Amino acid sequence: MPAVISPGQEEGYKETGADALPSTEEERMIVRTGDMSLIVEDIVDARDEIAQLAVSFDGYVVSSQVWGEEQDMKGYISIRVPDEKFDQALAELRELAVRVTSESTDSRDVTEEYVDFQSRLNNAEATESQYLALLEKATDVEDILNIYDSLSRVRNEIEQIKGRMQYLERTSSMSLITANLRPEVTAKPLVRVGWSALEALKSAVRGIVIFGQWLGTIALWLLIFIPIWGTILGLILWLRHKKKGG
Repeated sequence: MPAVISPGQEEGYKETGADALPSTEEERMIVRTGDMSLIVEDIVDARDEIAQLAVSFDGYVVSSQVWGEEQDMKGYISIRVPDEKFDQALAELRELAVRVTSESTDSRDVTEEYVDFQSRLNNAEATESQYLALLEKATDVEDILNIYDSLSRVRNEIEQIKGRMQYLERTSSMSLITANLRPEVTAKPLVRVGWSALEALKSAVRGIVIFGQWLGTIALWLLIFIPIWGTILGLILWLRHKKKGG
């Protein structure tokens, strides 16, 4: 009956992965990102232009959002473009803006990380082959179940490694640029939208007329009721005076 490889014995079947090491002339894998804050004339138009720019560079929009109303509107858009067009895309964004308030770029060399994953992948695939070979020879049910369990763990590791390698390949070949968009302050109108000097004058005149009408109403009430209240007040004072005199 063939022996079952325990998790602790897997290392014995792993290769060194030396073949995965790159030569000194191999191109480095660089993940580049850019972040810009742009003042633009129109938020929505700028967002759409940046989206079109990404497509024209064989890239795509990762995400975008616009919020607020009119002059308080703000937004952002994140795009990915081929790494070789990264600098050109940044230059195009500068041209699109009224002005650039901030700009930063970052480069991260992931070559060693990628090579490490490649080595781990080679080792995991070699271990998988060993388990498959043992599985073909196994006859005992318990051994078969143990091999399947170990094989499942190795295959899960392989999928995780491949996923990470694909992510590094994608992010190093397609650079990320995020543009934060703000409206041009000087583009704000001097007066509120819909404001009219003539309408404001009419409103002021109406206010004066209404105030005058209010004063006139009070004056009429006083003219009507002062004689009545005056008579009543005079009668009360006369009665008090007469009472004191008596």
